[in-house]
Amino acid sequence: MKQTFEEACALVQAVMEGRWRAADDEAKAMLLEREKRAIMGYEEEIESYQADIRAILTEADVTDAGIPPWYRSAEEGVFAELYGFAGLTPWVYDATPAYQASSSAKLIGDRLYCLIDGKTVLQPQRISRERRAQLRRALLLSTPQERVEKGFHEIYLHNGIRVTIYAGDRTKPEQEIMVFRKYLLKDLSFENLAELGTIPREAIPLFRDMIRIGFNILIGGPVRSGKTTFLQIWQREEDPSLEGLAISTDPETPWHVLMPDAPIMQIVADGVEALESLTKSLLRGDNDYVLLEEMRDAAAYRLALEITAIGTRRCKCTIHTQDPEGLPYRMASKICARYGGQEQNLMQQICKNFQYVFEFAQVEEDRSRKLLKRIVEYCCEPESGRVAVHTICKYDPHTQVWNWHAHFGEDKKEIGILYPKEAEQMQIKLKSLAERNPLMGKTTIYPRYFDANRSTHAPEKGKVQR
Repeated sequence: MKQTFEEACALVQAVMEGRWRAADDEAKAMLLEREKRAIMGYEEEIESYQADIRAILTEADVTDAGIPPWYRSAEEGVFAELYGFAGLTPWVYDATPAYQASSSAKLIGDRLYCLIDGKTVLQPQRISRERRAQLRRALLLSTPQERVEKGFHEIYLHNGIRVTIYAGDRTKPEQEIMVFRKYLLKDLSFENLAELGTIPREAIPLFRDMIRIGFNILIGGPVRSGKTTFLQIWQREEDPSLEGLAISTDPETPWHVLMPDAPIMQIVADGVEALESLTKSLLRGDNDYVLLEEMRDAAAYRLALEITAIGTRRCKCTIHTQDPEGLPYRMASKICARYGGQEQNLMQQICKNFQYVFEFAQVEEDRSRKLLKRIVEYCCEPESGRVAVHTICKYDPHTQVWNWHAHFGEDKKEIGILYPKEAEQMQIKLKSLAERNPLMGKTTIYPRYFDANRSTHAPEKGKVQR
């Protein structure tokens, strides 16, 4: 029997709704859990749904449903329209080479945009208002009510895709937004990053020495610049026997999957109050390192300083910034505004506690490409107390080469005492890189916002100083 695709969807929906009405409360709960797992990407549930759909269409003798060209089969298409991601399905499941290479998709109202070959391109698929509402409800099935009611939410699918939902008062009528991001780098390694042109291959041995020594680092850049990927690769190079703690507003990185042998505890702290409540308990912990993903506010900045102030090393944090030189002031001023304290003291402490900042960027001509833009070294000079920012690596877009400056501060040498071999190798490698591709011009700045004469060791309200 020949039917339109819409008629085939309606047929299946009618049968499924009949089964729902006939089910008792226990069966309905199981059906809801099945639907939730299917939309989250669990293969067993997806296959179960598609088998049911295939059986319904076969029993109704539906032989030609005129399925849209972006679906591979009638059962896939009907499942996608009723329970899955509708026209977004081919992107979610990498149905074409273009979608396989696409790292982001945006659903704005009924319009679907995908990042294709570095450009955001409108797709032919349209997703109806009803289906968008169903999709939001399905995605938020496991979400506490108080968070569902907000106009913003982030969740993660089973395959690691991050979904950001804007709705309600945060958007115009009929223009609610869903943003989907997936990580394209399946094999997380420095070598693969170098192959993509994100980092210089010659710096990989240097990075591994830095990891073994155990510096505290900040990984900065705008949205979609590759911060999280670099964090994941850096962390995967760590000694898996070390005990770690990962803190994030949402479980962005599945550390139990990436490092199954490592004792990493993951804590979700959504909001300022949650981060503040963690501070005391974390300071009593015995973690070898802490991972802070997406530091966004004063509570996160203060927590990072508290953790590193007690001597915790190997801490890695990601942060939105395109200004490593100005970052100490930004962090200090935010902390002071909320908790009190002295900006100058806090800036000193930031530059003492965090040794390096890796700044990443998204290439404008091809937004699918990420790039290590700079590496800067923070220093707090012991005698003068002055804050200094040294650029040790900078990408030159004209020559497409990373240039180097061989600075290795006295505080870095002190940290490296426990790892003399690695510290010596690191200095040798830095010098070699600088000799091969020297960074010309000014490499050191003393930020104008910092005045050592204004420093004081008595905080007003906060207790960040140690």
